[in-house]
Amino acid sequence: MSSPDQRILELRGVAVALGGRPILRDLDLTVEAGDVVALLGANGSGKSTLVKSITGLLPLSAGSVRLFGQPIREFDQWPRLGYVPQRSTIAQGVPSTVAEVVSAGRLSRRRPFLPARAADRRAVREALETVGLADHAQHQVSTLSGGQQQRVLIARTLAGDPELLVLDEPNAGVDLISQQAIAVTLERSARAGATIVVVLHELGAFAPFIDRAVILREGRIAYDGPPEGAHPHDPHGADAGAHCTEDQVRLAPISGVLGEDL
Repeated sequence: MSSPDQRILELRGVAVALGGRPILRDLDLTVEAGDVVALLGANGSGKSTLVKSITGLLPLSAGSVRLFGQPIREFDQWPRLGYVPQRSTIAQGVPSTVAEVVSAGRLSRRRPFLPARAADRRAVREALETVGLADHAQHQVSTLSGGQQQRVLIARTLAGDPELLVLDEPNAGVDLISQQAIAVTLERSARAGATIVVVLHELGAFAPFIDRAVILREGRIAYDGPPEGAHPHDPHGADAGAHCTEDQVRLAPISGVLGEDL
């Protein structure tokens, strides 16, 4: 039994409905400090709905979510949580440089209306170095590829130094070079002790540093365990995939990599 102090995230009996349609059903999940958890499942299985519930973006129909031991409705320490959404919108609106966007990740760590400190500038620089975009700091975000923009979003989140990092399909629609850069970035964060929950369609380059695979099927957890025992492409359930090799887990894609999820 884990200590309450180790539980970064707790879901108990969570249910979520959208437009009257049940998406998540009676879902239990615990993530402890230092865990690196991959959420897997076919389109419509509820992965994105789950992360939006975790981050307070969607209300629950039933059950409870606790962040760092606090009920989510009372949680007020949001700088401890970093969220990277599935699709980039940073190229829209006011033109900004890469460094300006990443600097926004430090706002929650600064007192209002005060200029950036040396620590803020250092955090931005280190975040850009981590995602491999230090040489793009003064580039306009609108000139970057979709994969580079996704890396900018990750850098913005990392600059805030969160304790829990939640990413919703960071590889969706992203070029191979950026996919590899994102995997390297998260591996470094994992080695540094970060707690990570990441939605994926396949483990791929993430497999070596994932501690747990959680497979969602029709809004319920069908499997929660070591990555080598998971096979999200198997329509017959987690047990049928328990004998797959690690190579199969890394390479088996789920259909509709670029499709819309819930």
